[in-house]
Amino acid sequence: MKKRSILHMFDPMPNNSPFDINMALDAGFDVLMPYCNVKLDSVNALVQDAIFSRGPSGVKLTGIFIGGRDLKLALDMLNTCKQAMVPPFEVSVFADPSGAFTTAAALVACVEKELKTKHSQELKDCKAVVFGGTGPVGIATGVIASLAGAETVLVDHLSVDAADDAANEYNRLLGSTLSGACARTNEEKSELISDSDIIFCTAKAGIQVLSSSVLANAKHLKVAGDVNAVPPMGIEGLQVKDFGAPLLHATTASHAVGVGALAIGNVKYQLQNRLLHLMQAEKRSGDKPVFLDFRDAFTKARGLV
Repeated sequence: MKKRSILHMFDPMPNNSPFDINMALDAGFDVLMPYCNVKLDSVNALVQDAIFSRGPSGVKLTGIFIGGRDLKLALDMLNTCKQAMVPPFEVSVFADPSGAFTTAAALVACVEKELKTKHSQELKDCKAVVFGGTGPVGIATGVIASLAGAETVLVDHLSVDAADDAANEYNRLLGSTLSGACARTNEEKSELISDSDIIFCTAKAGIQVLSSSVLANAKHLKVAGDVNAVPPMGIEGLQVKDFGAPLLHATTASHAVGVGALAIGNVKYQLQNRLLHLMQAEKRSGDKPVFLDFRDAFTKARGLV
């Protein structure tokens, strides 16, 4: 009997993401098996139940997807999955908690492209600020940008301690060089962006983070990217379909351009699809399983833009 492809979806939250379920089906998996409220200490047993039940040929048609909202927990689960496997019973694993890894990778890759195309600069030569920087997408964005060489600041809208704690935790975990900041007022936002080359906006949907009056203080701004597709936009004047369009309300001297949420989302959608395809042995070269996180996502995203 021909074996079907199965994706086991581990999620520490009360429910799995419908977005991820739709994406996995569209990527070609025959069967999805969602698991909710998964604890880290349950992962080893779940993995071994999955791998030893199908034989060496069946494991090539088996994958594990890790969701949730906690980036560190997702990475810990990914590592636990790897440790639980016994050759030749090995399956591919893809961690993308809250879609943060693929969204952040798409955002940074799009901004990087415009930075090179419009300003002939590299991330390593730039200072970047991440508004909404203590949420999953914000942290992932900051880590990716920092590891690519940008001087990167995570910005929290309420607490500098929260921003510092997030920066320090992921610097220890992943080797980034993030710093933290707080911006409660327009004056504090203006000061933060006054010498920044890049603005990443990853705040909650439907919240305007930077008004036109604040944006006018970004004297060195080159590229701004915003993942918010729900009005009002996170950055005033940035349209959802913009991909390198002149940024309204920015200083004329800066020649700043913007990348909007739908442009980023289009790359994110393609990226998650490609990575889900890559998990399936018959759709990639080689028999070795793949273990995918934000690093793989950013490498692939650079190729897509």
